[in-house]
Amino acid sequence: MIRWETTVTSSYPSLTRALAEALVDVLWFIDGSEDEQMDQDDAVKVMEGVAHVVSTLPGDQQQELIALLGAMAAAETNPARREFLEEFPEGFGLIADLP
Repeated sequence: MIRWETTVTSSYPSLTRALAEALVDVLWFIDGSEDEQMDQDDAVKVMEGVAHVVSTLPGDQQQELIALLGAMAAAETNPARREFLEEFPEGFGLIADLP
């Protein structure tokens, strides 16, 4: 019997970071999608659903996500994606709008 073993090494320091990266990737795609790619009503529902989930996280988890997003933004080389990351905390209800 031949046994194949594959070693997969992650480039993420934690599961939380990997999930944050995946979440941002999906939301970045949805945010930039055109009508032909995705129904815009569905896109809004997904974005609002994520905003609800992250805005109801306990404070320490919200702060962890905000810190992760800040680190991701600092490392991002695409200016548009960096802006998306920088605006994420406010846009998704992690920090309140300032008057």
